Amino acid sequence: PPFSFSYSGGKDSCYNMMQCVAAGHQIVALANLRPAENTGQTDELDSYMYQTVGHHAIDLYADALDLPLYRGFIKGTSVNTGRVYTTCQEDEVEDLYHLMKLVKDKEGVEGVSVGAILSDYQRVRVEDVCRRLNLQPLAYLWRRNQEILLKEMISSNIQAIIIKVAAFGLDPDKHLGKTLDQMEPYLLELSEKYGVHVCGEGGEYETFTLDCPLFKKKIVVDSAKVVVHSADAFAPVAYLRFLKLHLENKGESSGTFMVNSCSCEESCNDDDIFPSSEEDEPQKNIPVIWKSLKHYSLDFTKTFGSSGRSLSGYQWFSGITAHFLPSKGKNAQEAAREAFSSLQANMTSEGLKLKDIVLFHLYMKSMKDFNVINSVYVTEFDLCPPARVCVETLLPDGVLFRIDCLAHKYDIAMDDVLRDEKLVMHVQSISHWAPANIGPYSQSIKVGDVLYCAGQIALVPCTMQLVSGGIWTEAIVSLRHVERVLQAMSQKTALHHIITASCYVTDSKHVPIARSIWQKKLRECKKVEDSETHHDVTAVCGLLAVVVIAHLPRDAAIEWHVVAVVDDPLQRKHFAMKMLSEGFQIECESVESSSASCASISVRLSLISPSTSQLDLDGPLHDLIAMFRQAVEKLSEDCSATPLSFRAFFKEDVFDAETLQTGLQEYLEKYLGKKTPALILVPVVDLPGKEVIHVTCWLS
Repeated sequence: PPFSFSYSGGKDSCYNMMQCVAAGHQIVALANLRPAENTGQTDELDSYMYQTVGHHAIDLYADALDLPLYRGFIKGTSVNTGRVYTTCQEDEVEDLYHLMKLVKDKEGVEGVSVGAILSDYQRVRVEDVCRRLNLQPLAYLWRRNQEILLKEMISSNIQAIIIKVAAFGLDPDKHLGKTLDQMEPYLLELSEKYGVHVCGEGGEYETFTLDCPLFKKKIVVDSAKVVVHSADAFAPVAYLRFLKLHLENKGESSGTFMVNSCSCEESCNDDDIFPSSEEDEPQKNIPVIWKSLKHYSLDFTKTFGSSGRSLSGYQWFSGITAHFLPSKGKNAQEAAREAFSSLQANMTSEGLKLKDIVLFHLYMKSMKDFNVINSVYVTEFDLCPPARVCVETLLPDGVLFRIDCLAHKYDIAMDDVLRDEKLVMHVQSISHWAPANIGPYSQSIKVGDVLYCAGQIALVPCTMQLVSGGIWTEAIVSLRHVERVLQAMSQKTALHHIITASCYVTDSKHVPIARSIWQKKLRECKKVEDSETHHDVTAVCGLLAVVVIAHLPRDAAIEWHVVAVVDDPLQRKHFAMKMLSEGFQIECESVESSSASCASISVRLSLISPSTSQLDLDGPLHDLIAMFRQAVEKLSEDCSATPLSFRAFFKEDVFDAETLQTGLQEYLEKYLGKKTPALILVPVVDLPGKEVIHVTCWLS
């Protein structure tokens, strides 16, 4: 697709342009913003968004690349400097909007190349402009390792010189005018000593590209002078002003060039992963015959439930169902709208709005309805949508989908000092980092020390197609996406910070594979941790539930969904117990974060001695909830976390959903009273080993 290039003349915008061409895009125009003539600052403009040094020479690029150049003036300033950008007429971002709109109208472009490596500030604003103009941002350098990136730029024949320095250790007399190649060893040394960004991402230096393989002519500097902007003794700020430049024809070049192939499609050639034990493989159950069940006193029409509000302002809503019978003359879109209205009404009654949701589960009867449901979903969420998990599961006939969600809002009376900001990561640019969230959901939302992530499937980030190579490759690539999202949200965070994980697979044979890859990746994390800390205590890792469901988005074979805590996994509290109950075994485990802000509990019910006679469900359900209550009571004194969600994955062919729901609800209310969590029932195709129910509970 044709794209335009938002061009500053620096190495990053140039290398990203090469990456775009390598990915099969065609450049049709250049776009550049320059300081307004009347500011008196014709060279150096302090902009959060744009590189303006060297802008006098930008006209030469149009000739060098033989492309039309569109230029606009920077009239605005950095007005709206928040984490999320909302349109503000005096802001410099609007200058970019008007320029890109002009290019789109004139050239019919579909995408914009963006050279951002680390700056969320820049990315969020370019993505906002692209969203409004329906353009796709392409940011192939996003979150790349800077040392590797600099090496790649040099080896791909980008001839760029330093034209501005502004960091400790960079000397105008020595370093201005030097090429990247000449500067690389020194930049690595500065990075080692003082933490200078090797690629200048912190504004340490700026560059001007004289030649690259895409240029038809190269730029030659005839004369330039050094202008000192501020003569600080430690970190003087100075730049080169070009006095005279000219273009030179290049020797016959083939126009082909090398760009390192991306590592997005890493194939799985790991020999050291052994499928975990056979017991993980789901086992065929002998058909269970239940005794006629006692009649529970609950009214089943009240399927909607919500937990109470926790001390720190969390509440879970469950049981919102979109009922859909085509014969009744209602279409799927209307059914979806009704479900959202009912969610909104339930939340309003608790003083909450849809924008307070941080995590959203969407269980669908059929993935075929995904586009219809999504079209309604999009209209409900704005700039910072919640993280989302979406899978197809065995819902009863007449149900289109079921949703449950976690919302968070501070009590007005709470002390301001304690408030944790809600951080949202919603990257919409195509890159080599992790899949862009083109849909209406965020990759991750952080509240306090907890990271709520969206479900991840194995899409290749730069093509947004499902990776080829089968379940092993998919499992590794999708878990790598999870890891990268965690790291981008909070630098020190890795897989062993996960406190609860659900892994959805579409085939029973995939269960042991998912488990073994999870264990291998956690071992790798621990190795790194141990080499840094040298102690014998092992980290307490998150609880994993692997369930077999019918279908995943894009026909993926596996989807990981995690919640992580930025805490010290070595200081977490872990507790486990098990008991036998009438032919069943009940196992319970809990993990509490070292900060005591949250915890996760898992309870598994397995059928160990299938009897030919009828089984009584009442006893095991009673024991399961009694054990769950024990786990809640075992949490430490410092932990004020309340049980918010009680998600019961159950084998659909073993239980009658209504009976199970009423039984669980009755015992939960009996044993937990006001602390009863929101009950969520998820019918699944299969569970590991002899499990017939696997409950995961989130406490916050």
